[in-house]
Amino acid sequence: MPGIGRATEAGIGLARALINTSSLPLLLLDGELRIVSASRSFCAAFDVQPDQTDGRELGELGAGEWAIPELRALLESTLAGDLDAGPYETDLARADAETRRLIFNAQKVDYDTGTDVLMLVAISDVTDIRGADRRLVQLLFEKDDLLRERGVLLQEMQHRIANSLQIIASILMMKARSVSSEETREHLREAHDRVLSVAAVQQQLQTHLGDVEVGPYLTKLGESLGASMIRTSRALTLEVNADAALVSSHEAVSLGLIVTELVINALKHAFPDDADGRVVIGYAVDPAGWTLSVSDNGIGRPAASATTKVGLGTSVVEALARQLGARVAISDAGPGARIEIVHEGELRQSA
Repeated sequence: MPGIGRATEAGIGLARALINTSSLPLLLLDGELRIVSASRSFCAAFDVQPDQTDGRELGELGAGEWAIPELRALLESTLAGDLDAGPYETDLARADAETRRLIFNAQKVDYDTGTDVLMLVAISDVTDIRGADRRLVQLLFEKDDLLRERGVLLQEMQHRIANSLQIIASILMMKARSVSSEETREHLREAHDRVLSVAAVQQQLQTHLGDVEVGPYLTKLGESLGASMIRTSRALTLEVNADAALVSSHEAVSLGLIVTELVINALKHAFPDDADGRVVIGYAVDPAGWTLSVSDNGIGRPAASATTKVGLGTSVVEALARQLGARVAISDAGPGARIEIVHEGELRQSA
């Protein structure tokens, strides 16, 4: 056989035995790129008869599909130099079978005599892996398309919700102006305020799909409430002091509804006769948990009596606090009142 005449028969026999024990398709080539030995796994993987391999060039196998010019050039450069070839990735296209994606790695085999040149070629079939990669990329593109579509649909839905809430609020206010019963008028106004509360929270959350930063969220919510609830003729200020923290969008909804309810209540009852004043929204965190607060410097809370009824606003705040696993604490602010929602537990800090 050309090119291997000086190689010992014992060495070639050992090489054949080692190659045949490999589950990876392997080829042993001589200095003229002829096949000395092909592993059983190579023959089985590529439908090559074992008796049709020895002494042939790689490009002569099959129907010529192994005659890949770039691969031959790579193998020749490996024989001529000291560098290993690979990984080299290419397609093996066969007329009667599926095109396979292969990776070739070639390494010269040194004999102690230094006179014979042999080269070991390892072949890895990565067809399934590359197919999975392509499917993954396709799925990622499809996911991006779905997310964009979802974003458009969500924006449209939020726009319609905002319009619907504004229409409902307007209808309630019109009804409140037209009824003669003061009690009914007050109920309609309370319903109007709560619709505005939901609308304000929905407006601030419409761009958030995941976690929400508490500080910016409460600041924008406060600005929205101030613009809609405080007339320009009144010297009332609404401030926000919030520590950095992250909450889920679900938690943010509850926090926003609580803040809106408490701010509306303060603006309605803490400053009679268009008195001046200040309302402060606070959110403080510490190792023990967090505290949401709304305080004012108004006239303070009326003294409790046996006939005092729990208002709807108080019931709403207490229900939302329970959803958050928190408790409500009410105290005098001297002057004014302070309502706190206290939660004890772990908190995620914002980046």
